[in-house]
Amino acid sequence: MKVLNYRVILRKEPEGGYTVIVPALPGCVTYGETIEEAIKMAKEAIELYVESLKAHNEEVPSDDETLEVVVSIANP
Repeated sequence: MKVLNYRVILRKEPEGGYTVIVPALPGCVTYGETIEEAIKMAKEAIELYVESLKAHNEEVPSDDETLEVVVSIANP
């Protein structure tokens, strides 16, 4: 069994909780009240997304070759 790894971005929401985005899987977005719940929900969302891709005979993207950098700009 191959292990797939995906980066997730957790964004704290003003009303509380965290929105989770999976950049390698367009439209794969979920939410959790806590960081732990958000990560759990992300794993579930990714599993369902990949399962759907396979069911439709679509390619399952990998995040292995993705580079991540932070770009800083001045805020006048």
